[in-house]
Amino acid sequence: MPLDIFPPATIAQYNLTQHAHNGFVYLEIRKAIYGLPQAGILANKLLRQRLCQAGYYEVAHTPGLWKHVTRPLQFTLTVDDFGIKYVGKEHAHHLLTSLRNHYEVEEDWTGSLYCGISLKWNYDQGHVDISMPGYVDKLLARFDHKAPARPQHCPHAAPPRLFGKDAQMPLDHDSEPILPPDRIKRIQQIIGTIMYYARAVDLTTLVALSSIASEQTKATENTEKRVTQLLDYLHTHKDATVRYVASDMILNIHSDASYLSETKARSRLGGTFFMGGSPINGKPIQLNGPILIAASICKFVVASAAEAELGALFYNCQDGTILRLALEELGHVQPPTPVHCDNSTAVSIANDTVKKQRSRAMEKNFFWTVEQVALGNFNVTWHPGQENLADYFTKHFDARHHQLVRPYYLHMPNSPTHLPRALAPRTLKGCVGTLPNGYSRSAPLPRLQTDTYGTYRGHTSLAESQPSVAAEPHQSAQQPSTIRPRMLLQRT
Repeated sequence: MPLDIFPPATIAQYNLTQHAHNGFVYLEIRKAIYGLPQAGILANKLLRQRLCQAGYYEVAHTPGLWKHVTRPLQFTLTVDDFGIKYVGKEHAHHLLTSLRNHYEVEEDWTGSLYCGISLKWNYDQGHVDISMPGYVDKLLARFDHKAPARPQHCPHAAPPRLFGKDAQMPLDHDSEPILPPDRIKRIQQIIGTIMYYARAVDLTTLVALSSIASEQTKATENTEKRVTQLLDYLHTHKDATVRYVASDMILNIHSDASYLSETKARSRLGGTFFMGGSPINGKPIQLNGPILIAASICKFVVASAAEAELGALFYNCQDGTILRLALEELGHVQPPTPVHCDNSTAVSIANDTVKKQRSRAMEKNFFWTVEQVALGNFNVTWHPGQENLADYFTKHFDARHHQLVRPYYLHMPNSPTHLPRALAPRTLKGCVGTLPNGYSRSAPLPRLQTDTYGTYRGHTSLAESQPSVAAEPHQSAQQPSTIRPRMLLQRT
């Protein structure tokens, strides 16, 4: 460092003039300095060198995922938290010994906390529940939000229902005056605080967050009202829980889009990614906690609902490609990933079974999906929109719909384990009658009921056809554990 940038008192205190060479003082950094921008990468490079000597390496395509060259052990590294999956306790101790040679390590063999997320393991029944208890209470106290006068079951106000040609008209732009900077900053702080909780646990708030975030830089009083409604919703529905069950570890994707559902003639895209088995036509879909939810606004102004659906396939398959790589590096080889879509035109374009004439006007990037399907990476099929789990993340619904479908996305006493198949829209067209398996004509997903024991009922005919949920092939019968240096150890 140049000698002239040091204060005279510092130069005199450390006698830097004697150590200077050509006007510079050369320093050796032996420990990370707080606030140094390069501290993180320097510490990571040093960790790589030390763990490499013990046989550990970071995989090629998934940052933060580590393996051993010979031992059946994998771990993820997030800052200083290690989440470790191992077979055989001696292999976990090998990693601990390698770390203790250079660092102070805190251990948590219960596997109950990782990156601020609480985990409750049940190896006998083959599931784990994740939650963030107390996070919402701290959030509400930080922003001094009072309890609502009545329970709020809708995170965002639903737009009025329009019919006919009015349903294809863009939403009106908010013409209210822009808020002062201090109130805009508060809105941005609230969005940033909720975002981690929403992406980790309470995914029912993602659509509302996305809409508010899109207008946060030019927020108005209407934006503040939407933020207040979202906080009221979180106050009403605290401590959400997501349950992941043992499965065949095959990635499933449900893709959907809504045309002209946002301001400025924009469309909304949605995707639900979860682990399960290979879906079979005519048989119920095995449900699981989502590992990723896509709820975003399309970057392009599309000209039709079919183009919006094709855009949703494009973005969801891009995310699916990354997840496929991560799963394969974890040891779960993936077949062509099943993708559910409820737009026959988009499905035909993706499978290259329709003559492309007018579709030439669509965004060219969207046709990347056609190549991926031809390569055998994805299997895009049409299914009725009523059984599409991504429909929930493509528009704003009323409070009743949120209450009815919430058990499908979060773990609740009446959460089903399987999703019955819906009939095609042409079924009973123009006739009087009800749809089977709890479906209705007006909204997606079957309606759930609970008996006195809080269990799912009304579709007992599914019990015989439900496939069994098997554990992973390499999962042992040992108890779960976790190491936190900050380290979380999960034993399989």
